[in-house]
Parts: sequence; C-alpha cells; structure tokens
Amino acid sequence: MTTIALVGAGAVGTRAARQLVDTPGIKRLLIADRSRAQARDLADRVGGEAVSLSADGLVGANAVALTIPSSAAARLAEKIISTGVPVATATDDETGTAALFALNGLAKKNSTQIFVGCALLPGLGDVLARHGANALARADEVQAARVGAAGPTCAASVRRSRREPAREWSNGEWQTSHRSGAQLVWFPEPIGEQVCEQVSLGVENLRRAVPEATFVLSRAGEAPPRRSSFSFRGRRETGDLWAGVRIEVLGWQGSARASIVYGAVEHPAAAAATVLAIATARLAGLLPAVKLEQTKPGAWSLGEAIDPTSFLAELAERGVRVAVFEGVAGSR
Repeated sequence: MTTIALVGAGAVGTRAARQLVDTPGIKRLLIADRSRAQARDLADRVGGEAVSLSADGLVGANAVALTIPSSAAARLAEKIISTGVPVATATDDETGTAALFALNGLAKKNSTQIFVGCALLPGLGDVLARHGANALARADEVQAARVGAAGPTCAASVRRSRREPAREWSNGEWQTSHRSGAQLVWFPEPIGEQVCEQVSLGVENLRRAVPEATFVLSRAGEAPPRRSSFSFRGRRETGDLWAGVRIEVLGWQGSARASIVYGAVEHPAAAAATVLAIATARLAGLLPAVKLEQTKPGAWSLGEAIDPTSFLAELAERGVRVAVFEGVAGSR
C-alpha cells in the first residue's frame, strides 16, 4: 500500500491532494497543515487523513510533497530525508531553492532523493528546457519567462524577485544582470503578451537542467488581469487568473543557429499542483511510464531528474498541455 504525505492545505495543496487521490497506486493520503482544521477539512473532502505537522506525523509515508513557504520547507525536508523518505517541493524562490539544494549531502547520506522546485517555473520550465535541449544538436542558451502566481506566498515571491537584483548564468559563472528594463513576452492564449522583468527565479534549476548552456536568464511578470467569462479548451471560464510559462532554448543544428520555444498556460495553482503530484508519485515508485533520468540519491531539479517526453505525456493526460511556437532563433 503506497502512502503519500502532503504538507500544506492551501491553493496548491488542495489541488495536489485531488491529483494524488486520483493517481493509481496511492491508497492512503496523509494531510498536514499548520491549521489542523484546514487539514481536516481538506482530508474530509478528498478522502485523506489529517495528521500533525511534524516529521513524526508523517511516519509511514513513501514520499512527501511540500507546498509550504520555503523557510519551513527546508527545515521540514531536512527532518524527512534524515529518515530516508524522498521529498518533492513546490518551492520557487531563490533563497528557498538554495536551502533545499544544500540538503544534497544529507540526501546522499540517507540514500534518498529530493526534487526541488516542482511547480511552474521552476518545475515545468526546467523539464521544457531539457526537452528543447534534447532536440538540438548543441544547446547553449536558455531564456525563460513566467507570469502569474499559484497563491499569496508565490505572488509575494514574484514581487520580491522583481525588486531584487537579478542574477543570470553567463559564461560559466553567476553575474548580476544590468537590467535593460521591462520587456514584452508572448505567452500562449488566452494570456498573450505580458510585460516581464528579469529576475533570478528559476535560473538555478534551469542551469542544472541544461548544464551545457553557457547563458541562462529568467523573467517574470505580474499576474495577468482577470478576464470576464469566455470559452477555453471547450469549457466556460469565469474570470480566474491564468499562469503561463515560456521557454526558449537556443543552439545549433549542424551549422545553423536554431531556436525551440515552448509555452504552457493553465490556472496557476492547478499547474503547480499537477507537476508536484506527478513528481511525488514518481518518487514513491508509482507512474512507471514516467521515466527517471536520475536515480542516484541527492537533491535534483525536476529537469535533470525526469525524462521530459514521458513527463509531458503524463502532464497532458492530466490536462496540462504544452504549445510549440513556430519561428526563428532569437537573441538576447
């Protein structure tokens, strides 16, 4: 019997719980939150079991999904992987991901894995970057953009990143970017063009996913405006916010410069929850069709740990699809 523990009953956690209970092979879902009442409410709605928010309360889990703020996620992840249980986190801010990657040695010592940043960007964006790099003879540049946020914590992270100095990976080292101002970035409909600014969010995960790239940068925009009711993907929408990710991988096909661009649009919490649920289930030994590129213990970005093609196929089965942009190689 496979048991999954989910920590965090907010917007992402609620949707991740629904994804997990519908995943074949998961027989028991433990749910914890700093609000015990909120954990009980979510457990009652999805058929889970509310437990205490502590490492002891998660005993018996085959894998743990964390959707809590980054500082708390790093502390709890440290306790969990010390027991040899794998962890997937939806952390997306630079400080939080750095603290989680710093658990690499502990994960190795306890023969387990931690997947860091299993959300939109980082997360899906890393997988798309690796997918694009695989399609080129040689990839050397990754440019990413995201818009939208999966909840208040995520929105605060994006706002903070847009105020702080942005870092980029350039010629094998970290550099503080000299921002050239806001830039219009085109996402798939219904988002369309959005104003984005350079940030550090997601750069480390992208760099890990495409280690051959000599230049990596990321941009982020505020949430798209609320839209009135309209039809999308055959269903009637009622004004919810959207989230989008756009990944451009540049490199070479023979002697020609080439560019591959992917984009995805979904409700923010739903997209992050779906990515997190797939990653967690795979860590628990389920979803064998989703192939692992990395089976060694340690802390990994999703793009370096998961086979992109099989992951994207599972994502599509769950309703999150990726668009391919047609065009020519871009530039910085």
